[in-house]
Amino acid sequence: MESAAETGNQLDQLKQFTTVVADTGDFESMREYEPQDATTNPSLILKASQQEQYAPLVDQVIQDKSGGSVEEVIDNVLIAFGKKILEIVPGRVSTEVDARLSFDHDGTIEKARELIALYENEGIDRERILIKVASTWEGIQAAAKLQKEGINCNLTLMFSLAQAVACAEGGIKLISPFVGRIYDWYKKDTGKEYVGAEDPGVQSVQEIYTYYRKFGYDTEVMGASFRNTGQIIELAGCDLLTIGTNLLEDLQNASGTLERKLDASKAADADIERLDLDEKTFRFLLNDDAMATEKTAEGIRKFAIDMVKMEDLVKARM
Repeated sequence: MESAAETGNQLDQLKQFTTVVADTGDFESMREYEPQDATTNPSLILKASQQEQYAPLVDQVIQDKSGGSVEEVIDNVLIAFGKKILEIVPGRVSTEVDARLSFDHDGTIEKARELIALYENEGIDRERILIKVASTWEGIQAAAKLQKEGINCNLTLMFSLAQAVACAEGGIKLISPFVGRIYDWYKKDTGKEYVGAEDPGVQSVQEIYTYYRKFGYDTEVMGASFRNTGQIIELAGCDLLTIGTNLLEDLQNASGTLERKLDASKAADADIERLDLDEKTFRFLLNDDAMATEKTAEGIRKFAIDMVKMEDLVKARM
């Protein structure tokens, strides 16, 4: 395996192979780790909005949008956090569509356009924004249409090769396979503690990355939802990895040589066949994968619950 060319902590070494992304809505906490991009989701924005240091930001949006709907206020809160994040990171921020639209093709497209318009009204170029959409069939097809309009998408809540292949064929900009949640499911199902390369979440990202590189897809792979630094180290070389600030700190404090584990040049020799997908095949394969079915549904439910909590928080402050 290729080792990092320079010595230093493991975070610095990782950045030589992989674009490091901060997975947080707490934008002040990400400054010292100097990530390229940042990702948010309803749960992270809700958590940040409840912190005293960010209350003025939320209250200012509510004041500016007085007389507007709760939905309008929340959309502007998302953009306010996104703008602040973009003052810190040089690259892109991911902003998520309401999870309750996960099975609504037209609703997802409409909301994505609204979010992009809000960013552009604030002088933010759309190239710096990724619209996060759940990896349902409806979400993937909506994102494929958005991509043709120049709206780049990040397909989230991804747990299977079928979801990843559908995204690649739809010309999606970026996908976020959820390493930690896959690990959680298998650990609970088998009672086994998975470590290193035997981790099912790690193996899922390896499989997707290899498939994409072998068949020449441009879609970026961003491993997400990590439980420990061991999972991150096993995916060094992935296009991007989005990492919570607690694990960024652990990597920054860790010494030892970090090796590149994923390499596009080696994917050409992989003994895999192309997956032929239409809607019926996609739905069957997803249904046939108990983990992917359960974790996709669970993720949508949890994000939807947190969006409702966000609405309640805004209503209370209004």
